[in-house]
Amino acid sequence: MVNLALHRFAVLLAVSTLFLVIAGASVTSNQAGLSVPDWPLSYGQVMPEMKGGVFYEHGHRMIASAVGFFTVILAIWLWRTEQRAWVRRLGYAALGTVILQGLLGGLTVLFMLPKAVSISHACLAQLFFSTTVAIALFTSLGWRSGPQFVEDGGWPSMRSLALSASVLTLAQVGLGAAFRHRALGIVPHIIGAVVVTFVLLMVATFVLVQFPKHAGLTKAAWSLIGITSVQIILGVIAYVVRLNHWDAVTPTGVLVASTVAHVAFGALTMAASVALALEVFYHVRPRAAFHPGLPAVSR
Repeated sequence: MVNLALHRFAVLLAVSTLFLVIAGASVTSNQAGLSVPDWPLSYGQVMPEMKGGVFYEHGHRMIASAVGFFTVILAIWLWRTEQRAWVRRLGYAALGTVILQGLLGGLTVLFMLPKAVSISHACLAQLFFSTTVAIALFTSLGWRSGPQFVEDGGWPSMRSLALSASVLTLAQVGLGAAFRHRALGIVPHIIGAVVVTFVLLMVATFVLVQFPKHAGLTKAAWSLIGITSVQIILGVIAYVVRLNHWDAVTPTGVLVASTVAHVAFGALTMAASVALALEVFYHVRPRAAFHPGLPAVSR
């Protein structure tokens, strides 16, 4: 039985988390990371004067607090109503992740933006967003209706390809975070973008070619293609804008906007790759294990 209210709340959490990623990217892009020098309070206050970089930094903290509160509610809701133990555990994992994310955010301030902590903070944010998207998927009507098994007829297996695509996307997220926090140059991120784009589009195309009539798989594949395509365009725009504003003393509006949009769609790209991988693992069975009459499981 599908709990529609629970699913809608999971979607709300995922959307809120994307907004949090955007807020975090705004802090970095506006060079506002140390605008508030203390933590967990801001200048010793719950609500400081929202001027200058404080607007971005404290605003980010406020949104993070709201997302954390939503995550607590979701974890409790899953614990009380969800019959699938593994989904309940995923809710607990999401709660633990958001707590760790908050601690990493505090450490970035207290230790004055250490690169390793800042990069970890950025990567964990993307992982948390993908987790919320996964929970929204697991509580959806389409997932609860049960798998529609299809046979994996290729090599390497579709499962291994989909999983590799998600892992490579996370690595690319790390390279992007390393560039933004000045731990690496732009070249590794550009090379990674070329590789990851090729892999993502290849995997999505393989899914469409092998399973053209499978609604769940084709929807996930087309979503990944569309989001990745937009991300490519945004990446080129962000790079060109950065080249044209390399000598700016303070971040310009167009530089901030292009970077934040690129980061946001990076999060969407990773979540879309994870969603496709989950759909593949749910519906696609290896040739040796494929039985057309096999009943649906894990509903």
